Amino acid sequence: MLAPADRSTFLSTLPATQSDRKAALAIVGISAILFALAVPFAGTPLAQVPAFVASYQSALAVNDIITAVLLLSQFAVLRSRALLLLATGYLFTAAAAATHALTFPGLFAPAGLLGAGSQTTVWLYMIWHGGFPLFVLAYGWLKDGNGGNRVAGPTASAVALSVAGVLAAMTVFGWLVTAQHGLLPVLLKDGHYTTTMIGVVSFVWSLSFAALITLWFRRPHTVIDVWLMVTMCAWLFDIALSAIVNVARYDLGFYAGRLYGLCAASFVLAVLLIENVRLQAHTIGLVGRLRQQSASDRDFYGKRLALYGAVVESSNDAIITESLDGVITGWNKAAEHLFGYTAAEAIGQSIYLVVPPDRKAEARGILNRISGNETIAQHETVRIRKDGRQLDVVLNVSPLRSDSGEIIGASKIAHDITEEKQAREKLRRETEERRRIFETSQDLILVTDGFGNFVQVSPSVKDILGYNPDDMIGHSATEFIHPDDLDKTRNEMRAARRGAVKRSFEARYYHDDGHEVTLNWMGTWSEPVKRHFFIGRDLTDKQAAEAQFRQVQKMDSIGQLTGGVAHDFNNVLTVITGTIGILADAVADRPELAAITKLIDDAAERGAQLTKHLLAFARKQPLQPREIDVNALTLEAAKLLHPTLGEQITIMPQLTEDAWPALVDPGQLSTAILNLALNARDAMPNGGTLVLETRNVFLDDGYASMNPDVLAGSYVMIAISDTGTGIPPELIERVFDPFFTTKEVGKGTGLGLSMVFGFVKQSGGHIKIYSEEGHGTSVKIYLPRSSGVQETEFEALQNVPITGGDERILIVEDDALVRQYVMTQVKSLGYTALEAANAAEALVIIDADEDIDLLFTDVIMPGNMNGRQLADEAARRRPDLKTLFTSGYTENAIVHHGRLDSGVLLLAKPYRKSELAKMLRTALAS
Repeated sequence: MLAPADRSTFLSTLPATQSDRKAALAIVGISAILFALAVPFAGTPLAQVPAFVASYQSALAVNDIITAVLLLSQFAVLRSRALLLLATGYLFTAAAAATHALTFPGLFAPAGLLGAGSQTTVWLYMIWHGGFPLFVLAYGWLKDGNGGNRVAGPTASAVALSVAGVLAAMTVFGWLVTAQHGLLPVLLKDGHYTTTMIGVVSFVWSLSFAALITLWFRRPHTVIDVWLMVTMCAWLFDIALSAIVNVARYDLGFYAGRLYGLCAASFVLAVLLIENVRLQAHTIGLVGRLRQQSASDRDFYGKRLALYGAVVESSNDAIITESLDGVITGWNKAAEHLFGYTAAEAIGQSIYLVVPPDRKAEARGILNRISGNETIAQHETVRIRKDGRQLDVVLNVSPLRSDSGEIIGASKIAHDITEEKQAREKLRRETEERRRIFETSQDLILVTDGFGNFVQVSPSVKDILGYNPDDMIGHSATEFIHPDDLDKTRNEMRAARRGAVKRSFEARYYHDDGHEVTLNWMGTWSEPVKRHFFIGRDLTDKQAAEAQFRQVQKMDSIGQLTGGVAHDFNNVLTVITGTIGILADAVADRPELAAITKLIDDAAERGAQLTKHLLAFARKQPLQPREIDVNALTLEAAKLLHPTLGEQITIMPQLTEDAWPALVDPGQLSTAILNLALNARDAMPNGGTLVLETRNVFLDDGYASMNPDVLAGSYVMIAISDTGTGIPPELIERVFDPFFTTKEVGKGTGLGLSMVFGFVKQSGGHIKIYSEEGHGTSVKIYLPRSSGVQETEFEALQNVPITGGDERILIVEDDALVRQYVMTQVKSLGYTALEAANAAEALVIIDADEDIDLLFTDVIMPGNMNGRQLADEAARRRPDLKTLFTSGYTENAIVHHGRLDSGVLLLAKPYRKSELAKMLRTALAS
């Protein structure tokens, strides 16, 4: 958008200023006043001066031609169609004026040249004064803010067409008013205007007035628009004086009208000439200022060149220039220091002087890119010193141009980054090592700011606290620390900030599922980065192991105590049982005393049985182990149990065909099975099912790590499962304690399970109880496999290569310790493992993650939904989701308890990694 005060542009596009309007209005006003003064005297006859007509026509034609040329020169630049039409209008008036002069009577010939008749000049006057307004009208309608719509073709052709059109039109009009003037109506008769003349001149005057009105309403006005309106006003005065109010040729109106016509032809020309003179003066001023600026620039650039030379020479970076063929043309002092060559040695040599042989193609490629007008920034490469030592450098390369702008070479800035790169590589290795430690650490690594907000959290937080790192970053540590440990943690942080390093303390954090996790923390404070750094080790496994170890120690201590008491009590019973027979013989003839001795003998016998049980628990009973067939012994025990348990108890043996032989005391094993069966009967007062099951198992290192009293190896399992009332969770750990019983007084000594526990431990085995209130109990006895037998089909199956996968498995287990163990095993097989503590959490994860391939869930879980119900609901939401169940109960016990349908996949606890791998693949392929 052009500024209103900008006078350096074309008048056809330059907006008119207020001063332009005022000057134009003044001229129109003066012209109107003179017109008003001349009108009363318009018909006054004056002397005929033919030379006036010739001079007037010549001046008018010259003015119009010059105006047309100036307008066409603007058209050649602006290509405005409106401007072309206006210039054509001026050409038309010039041509009409010339023709009019040639045919005017008495000017060049008595009747005029070209065969002019009496009506020729008057008709030419009307055509002339009616044609120009038409061109102005066309200009007014086509012009816009840019001077009118543009001509698409060559401007020279448009100009030539314009000139040719004017000549052709004037030729036609000349022929019409000369050779055919007899056909035209009479406008002038006896030197006076006819009525037809009045009509024609009125129409011509109306065209001029219409052109004036059009220009007035076609805003915005340019400078040419304003002066063109002044021209049209003069044009109206011309027609009015010389063709309307006057009487005949050579009266006052005739002469005055011609003067107005000459003025009309001069206004636009005068403005254009004045503007050209002003532009020329302005151009001369600009040229002078440019010369001064050029001299100043030469001086400035000379100083800058000297300054740049000083900068180049004093630069710490090597600055090198070279031609496009690789010849060195410039070599500063830093280049001498960096590469070891002096400027005299380097200049004129190939750039390959400092390029290793294996990098020559790269150097050539850089020059090719520079020749293609490309700039290269921060290009790391290797160069070689004069002494042969390689340098790591970073290059910035730009095209070097001549004064004409042609690329003649390259300018290189080389910065030595050898030490920087070594330091960067060292830092990268250290950063990578620390990142690896951070990502793979089994301990929890936390970084907080000075206000205790988490900045970084290691991925191990998922396994330890159940959160994703993003769940904690940005949050305050107070949201996760147990309230009772907050003050202790704050005190440790304050101590670290006072300079104490490697602070060690324990604090409890909340797991995502709500339970507490105790961690041992090592913490320190870094003053430079204002950060606390903590490493937390999860003590859950350690505490569980310590609890189990304390339980083992307790059982061993109780065993030592009960063994000692039983031993001493046996000595006392030996005296009693040894002397009661003598006493019985002595009082045989006295029935009342004999009855008393019989009571004493029975009590001693019961005491002997009690000490036998105590010795069994203390693992001090004399055992007679031998290799036995556990299947045969279990079947024999089942036969003995039928009359003992009663008809309301259904006994179901489920025996493995290839059960391994076990090295055990058969009598004690039978007694143990009997004790467990009697306990199961007492737990099923309204009847139920007792399952006796045998199976070959391998307790692996993972299971052994969770049970310190177990040695990894092959065992024969005997499981006694019932459908009774179950054992409350808080009593599970106490059921093997001597004299502990939940039965009524007088209905049990509390030594049955203690005796079984002692017998199994003394036999080198392991015993485990799984129980759920309201569902039943399963007691599993693991007896060491007898050595020296051939590998069975079961062992061959267990020893096949373990196969994992990459599917996503959701593990649902309410016991946190068991859940973490299973997570570890599943991940070690290559699977992606997700975890949930109950059915509600599992359903949330299933809804959120559509990529889960397998649901691996415990059967019996607390809450409103057990594993079977969870699987049904999951199948309703995700029909394609596959399910594998696990339980501490055996498969047979589970099925007959009615908790699973036949054919549903179940992996009984405990299981080895190979069994887990096989069942996972079976479930995923089902």
